[in-house]
Amino acid sequence: MTTIKTVGIVGAGTMGAAIAQKFAQENFIVLLADREESFVKRGIDNITKMLLDGVEKKVFTAEQVDGYLSNIMGTHDLNDLKKCDLIVEAIYEDFNAKSDLFKTLSTIVNEHTILATNTSSFSVTELAESVVKPERFVGLHYFYHAAKNRLVEIIPGEKTSADVVESVKAFSMLSGKDAIVCKDSYGFVVNRFFVPWLNESARLLDEHIANIATIDAVCMDLFGIGMGPFALMNATGVPVAYHAEKTLERYGSLYAVSEKLKEQALSGKQWNLEGDVNPDEDVKKEITERMLGVVFFVCSQLLDEKVCTAADINRGAKIGLKWRRGPIDLMQYYGTEKVWFLVHKIAGLYQMHLPLAIGTEHWQMQYVNLEKKGNVAVLTMNRPEDLNALNEEVMKQLDEQFALADQDAAIDTIFITGAGKAFVAGADIKFFVKNIKANKINDIETFTAYGQGVFKKIDESKKKVVAVINGLALGGGLELALCADIVLAMPKAQMAFPETGIGIYPGLGGTQRSARRTGKPMGRYLVLSGKMLSAKDACEVGLVDKVISTDDFFGMISGKVSIPAQATVNLNSKWKNIEQFFINNTTEQILGHTFSSEGIGADEAEKIFKTLKRKAPIAVSIADKLIEEAKGCESELSYLNKIFSTSDALLGLTSIGKQVAYKGV
Repeated sequence: MTTIKTVGIVGAGTMGAAIAQKFAQENFIVLLADREESFVKRGIDNITKMLLDGVEKKVFTAEQVDGYLSNIMGTHDLNDLKKCDLIVEAIYEDFNAKSDLFKTLSTIVNEHTILATNTSSFSVTELAESVVKPERFVGLHYFYHAAKNRLVEIIPGEKTSADVVESVKAFSMLSGKDAIVCKDSYGFVVNRFFVPWLNESARLLDEHIANIATIDAVCMDLFGIGMGPFALMNATGVPVAYHAEKTLERYGSLYAVSEKLKEQALSGKQWNLEGDVNPDEDVKKEITERMLGVVFFVCSQLLDEKVCTAADINRGAKIGLKWRRGPIDLMQYYGTEKVWFLVHKIAGLYQMHLPLAIGTEHWQMQYVNLEKKGNVAVLTMNRPEDLNALNEEVMKQLDEQFALADQDAAIDTIFITGAGKAFVAGADIKFFVKNIKANKINDIETFTAYGQGVFKKIDESKKKVVAVINGLALGGGLELALCADIVLAMPKAQMAFPETGIGIYPGLGGTQRSARRTGKPMGRYLVLSGKMLSAKDACEVGLVDKVISTDDFFGMISGKVSIPAQATVNLNSKWKNIEQFFINNTTEQILGHTFSSEGIGADEAEKIFKTLKRKAPIAVSIADKLIEEAKGCESELSYLNKIFSTSDALLGLTSIGKQVAYKGV
């Protein structure tokens, strides 16, 4: 696998500059190239402006921005790209221009340099014909705005080597992107259904079904988006939608560019978004059926053609397009009968062959991936669009995939990690809220008991289990990590037990395993306060054994780097003082403001008091009791009915991110 450290971007326009910015923010060395020095300067100026805007919004510090900008060098000489490990082409969508560029690059760079196209329209395999050694050529399709949007489509051509695919997958993770891998098919995944969706909105306008304001309003509500299709086209460029749809016309009459879209694109004008929303229910019904029908039809084609998985389709919509519900979510919601009706309607309207991949058996999504490499298995929690949150399906898949690794005699080490920004950001809050409101607390109890059983299997496995916390590990996520023999964290990892702040307590072993690792006093502090820990903090208190780099992680998987042993912790003075405070004082004394602040200081003691006073009182009391009694993980099940029946639990779980006043009922 190629290690990528230096990246070239050819094309300093909006997309190229945004890609360069993101790579620089992730500490890669970036060479931004264009054919004229003025174009390069404009690109770097745009990056600088974006980063300084981030400083004003307190996203970055001035020092961070200086560091990011120092990672970027501009050039108008392609020969300067010789030292790059990866070059990403991000010029305008013209096949001949891209092809000529790759012919030139092939004469400049060495044979091991990976060449990638950011095309959204053309065949990767066809472009690869311009490249010497096409096995090192791949598609990397980024999405607007590439410095912020986490999605990237990885598209291997017919000759792309497996090593190159693995290399860019690892690079995507290192560069803060959530990747989906798909077949080389025009439109790939997202544009294949998104662009016809835009085109269908223009058709509805052309057919006088509704005005722009009405179509946008219905779509915003239906797909859970902030902008409707016409507003989106205005933001990204109407001609972009027109040219993208033209490349898809090869798929049949459904994909033919609407006259209205062509007319608007050639006019050079934006859509006029003004107008009143038509309240007529029949009009809304027709818009709903047409817009859903096109998405369902195209996504069923994608599954028929095995371009990608159902999970990839959903992920593309939710991460790349910011849809609240992905196409597969929507198909599951409406059910097989309704989906068949809508797809039939579109097939009849445009005289298209019916796709066959319709039905629940085609809509299954894999959220926990298992990869075996020699004596090592890697389990990846792969639901980044929802921060890998645990629900019934994810827990079931974790159970099944871990069992496959655990029962394999060839495997002696099992790694558990996460995809995207999170390891696991806790349990799926929606599941709890839904069941509380439906008065089905027993379903929460059943889920939690099952989850404890899964975690127990991981905890008691005879294999070496290594948790690698790559990002957020909250609540159930941190509880999962603590089941491992060795807990490692990457530098940007953050972890906490936030439960008492949202009206509940850790129910998947958190009150027990945290105290076993850190001792009861520190366990009380972490669980009751919900303190957010950095990777360094977590290592200092003993929750984590070592902070590692991504390169270390890949080295451990390959066997080139040794897995650390469980660390022996000697608390520094900061943590020692907090530990002593919880030794000296009961939780009742702290909450009653009758505590002794000896050793820790009055200010720090007061801060802990105020933190605990903001938490849900019943949750704090139960968590404290569970830690002190130390009767094992199963003891947490005893109080689930009580805690989820409280008003505080519903208040906290429906007020995530807000400060609320708990009443202790």
